[in-house]
Amino acid sequence: MYSFQQASPAARKPQPDQRSFQRVSVNLPGRLMLPNHDEYDCSVVDMSPGDASFVCSARPRVGERIIAYVDHLGRIEGNVAHLGNEGFAIILTATDRKREKLAAQLTWIANKHELGLPEDRRHNRLTPRNTRTEITLDDGRRYPCRIIDLSLSGAAVDIDVRPALGTPVQLGNMKGRVVRHFQEGVAIEFSSVQSKEALTSFL
Repeated sequence: MYSFQQASPAARKPQPDQRSFQRVSVNLPGRLMLPNHDEYDCSVVDMSPGDASFVCSARPRVGERIIAYVDHLGRIEGNVAHLGNEGFAIILTATDRKREKLAAQLTWIANKHELGLPEDRRHNRLTPRNTRTEITLDDGRRYPCRIIDLSLSGAAVDIDVRPALGTPVQLGNMKGRVVRHFQEGVAIEFSSVQSKEALTSFL
């Protein structure tokens, strides 16, 4: 069973470039954005709470900042550490709280198959291609946002504002309410289960 723990400082001293977190092989699809705002489909194939390796057709420069939206993980960001034949690796930029959350998520992903754990959603998550949209409140105020995660029953969005829990909102043409706040934004539960056809504007 996997468990992600930060290595002790003493263990890292002999090799300053040694990774300070355990890594695990994963296969998590997502979408990333380069500093010039070009977007690419990608997959995270190797990850720890401190860094991540991507397979992607994008060829950023070492040191460039990458923002990615990854299935089961949400938004991650960091700077390119090195390039490979099929992709690149980044050193994640994250608070201690975010790293702890990533460690928990990666532990769940790594152990899910071994332990026979169920999916943590009532409906399968979908990978949106069109992530940029907006939320509309009842009073007509509109806020740009980016979809992190989407299913037939709800969505998680990266947004600067935090409407109160229970606030009615409309995401695109789908009505729902805010059910959770998290570091990057809010989670929305749709008023009714959507058909996949209703989500075609995002897919």
